[in-house]
Amino acid sequence: MADYPLSADTIKNEFKRAGIHFVVALPDRVTSHYLLKGLMADPEFKVVQVCKEDEGISICAGLYAAGHKSVFMMQYTGFLDSINAIRGVAVEGHFPVCMVVGLLGKEPDLAPTKSKKLGVKITEPILDVLGIERQLIERDADVSGIAPAIDKAFATSSPTAILIGREPR
Repeated sequence: MADYPLSADTIKNEFKRAGIHFVVALPDRVTSHYLLKGLMADPEFKVVQVCKEDEGISICAGLYAAGHKSVFMMQYTGFLDSINAIRGVAVEGHFPVCMVVGLLGKEPDLAPTKSKKLGVKITEPILDVLGIERQLIERDADVSGIAPAIDKAFATSSPTAILIGREPR
């Protein structure tokens, strides 16, 4: 696995660098096997699994109100399903909800907007309309943008999206 382009441990360490201790998650096929399981096994993280994405948005906002930093892991289909909660709570409510969005089926090294998967293709334009900044993560070299994106979200009390373009291992 040493030559695989994206390491789950590299992402996990970047979460630690950003001061994240809570991970809210609705398991998805892109991040569950290596990243989520690794976070669950690490005693420095508390993982809260949810049944619906809009619950995750609200839980992250509640954790922030209680003085905690968190990320919310979901698949792009769940992102699309939870647009109203994202708009109302994160964007208009000014909560720093840090969404880690798995882009299931995205072709490696192809821009999401060029994907043949419609849901992947429209994710970035929807983020643009909502005014949500994003980072695309496909290689370990991209991971260094995660902590600054999380830090900026908390400094400005605004949501951010970390798009995971391939399964980390």
